[in-house]
Amino acid sequence: MADKCCAPPLNLNSTPKQNAAHRRVLWAVLIINAAMFVVEVAAGLAAGSASLQADALDFLGDAANYGVSLFVVGMALRYRATAALAKGVTMGVFGLWVVGTVIWHATHGTLPSAFTMGTVGFAALAANTASFGLLWAYKAGDANMRSAWICTRNDVVGNLAVLLAALGVFGTGAGWPDVVVASIMAGLALQGAAVVIRQAAAELRIGRMAAAE
Repeated sequence: MADKCCAPPLNLNSTPKQNAAHRRVLWAVLIINAAMFVVEVAAGLAAGSASLQADALDFLGDAANYGVSLFVVGMALRYRATAALAKGVTMGVFGLWVVGTVIWHATHGTLPSAFTMGTVGFAALAANTASFGLLWAYKAGDANMRSAWICTRNDVVGNLAVLLAALGVFGTGAGWPDVVVASIMAGLALQGAAVVIRQAAAELRIGRMAAAE
């Protein structure tokens, strides 16, 4: 089942109408993610929260990824697949960075602000839910568009986890719920990276075969 879900769609060509639709939705989610990065990076640093800082960096990475997706919309399959491959690698790097952040906060015993985590977490969830809805129609598209949807899917799950972490920090008076959530977000990023890289590699092979014919 997993292999079937990760397989590239049969029709990997795009029409001008589809390209225009892709550009509209990518511009919308790009603006949403760039704005939330500014808000969340400031809140994450002020609150001393590993999960908020991880989520802020994720917003920045997503904004950059959507920008790349916009650039390659309508290009040949090999260019779209190459861009998706680069985005998959970026998602993996993000996951490893969060692992490092988790270790740092766990070692230093940081106690984040539960109120700030909850407030900003709700705002981030609203922003990513809007992005998720906009990208839903493209979740089964080529690797370029699918990677955008996977990023947003991970973000929604991550936002819900941040809210749970805020409740955990508030209830226990300890920082370990924040560390646990940040660890989960790292795992999501690494899993999503594997999916995108696998599909992008498959599409690159298809592109090379088509070029050789």
